[in-house]
Amino acid sequence: MTLKRGDPRLADGTVTGDLPVSGGVPGYYDPTMVMVLPPPPGALRADARRNREHLVATAAEVFASGQPGISLDAIAKRAGVGNATLYRHFPTREDLVEEVYRDQIRPLREQALTLLAAEPPAEALHRWMGCFAEWAAERRGIVEALVAMSAAGRFGTGPVCDQVQQILGMLLDAGARAGELRAGIDPVDVGAIIASLLAVAGAPEQQAQLDRMFTIVVDGLRSIPDPLSPLVS
Repeated sequence: MTLKRGDPRLADGTVTGDLPVSGGVPGYYDPTMVMVLPPPPGALRADARRNREHLVATAAEVFASGQPGISLDAIAKRAGVGNATLYRHFPTREDLVEEVYRDQIRPLREQALTLLAAEPPAEALHRWMGCFAEWAAERRGIVEALVAMSAAGRFGTGPVCDQVQQILGMLLDAGARAGELRAGIDPVDVGAIIASLLAVAGAPEQQAQLDRMFTIVVDGLRSIPDPLSPLVS
């Protein structure tokens, strides 16, 4: 059935503006012809933002529950979104892990500033490495993500890596200015070394071994190696 313009059944506000053409004849409304308009751009952005925030919150719950190795597909299913939505926001596991922990770096920066105010720069760097190891141990999946990004040549490109790189840069610059550490050390390289050490000796029972490894690293960064650096704790 077609309705002519002016038909009282069109007066309920369901049809506005010019009527579409039906059968090539203008002035007729074909109820089977439905034009679906996309939502306004702002609504799309808000919806995408909600999806992203929900994915991050779901992933945080999953990681905190002791399932750091759960698949991205499983996280998407738990969040109630499609796989395509998840991968559009987070192409890799590392991207998702970093987003989960991006806002939890502030204490590490504050610890670095406190250590620099109380210790020589080289010692501050050494002790901060220990602080970072404790921080990483409490956040499941972060070490694996950092190591994977380092192996892919992407260390320093994500929100967590970038902030860690900035903190290390601050510590290394302080050491270079004080003449304790060599100048020109790339914080990306040091961050990759730390992540690699945590991957092989990050368990609580390996703390003494990890501290010895950090001592070796810091000693290698010194402008003049310290012959008194103890390797046993």
